[in-house]
Amino acid sequence: MRIGELSAATGASARSLRYYEEQGLLSSERGTGGQRHYAPPATERVELIRTLLAAGLSTATIRDVLPCVADEAIRTPWLAARLGEELRRVEKQMAELRRTRDILAGLVDRYAVSEQERR
Repeated sequence: MRIGELSAATGASARSLRYYEEQGLLSSERGTGGQRHYAPPATERVELIRTLLAAGLSTATIRDVLPCVADEAIRTPWLAARLGEELRRVEKQMAELRRTRDILAGLVDRYAVSEQERR
């Protein structure tokens, strides 16, 4: 299938698909006119890439874990450990965001002008 077809099938933009190729996450064959042609399994691979991106993984991390995630036959304890590292990283970011949110909410409460004060 061509890039437009893969884009329509997965919801990923053509630009994203080209980026995935640049990052070594996706591959295609080139036709005589230089057009990209993807094998049918590319649809599933793009959906997996998008899921991993939505989970907060960088493309570098995805490149590392994708072979193990994509092929159940090569799953290893390393994969669970690597994904666990990413989970801890995200949890740390969430804790930092909660602290930031609490500080900001306190500032809003502190500096909010009540209706009576405005009158």
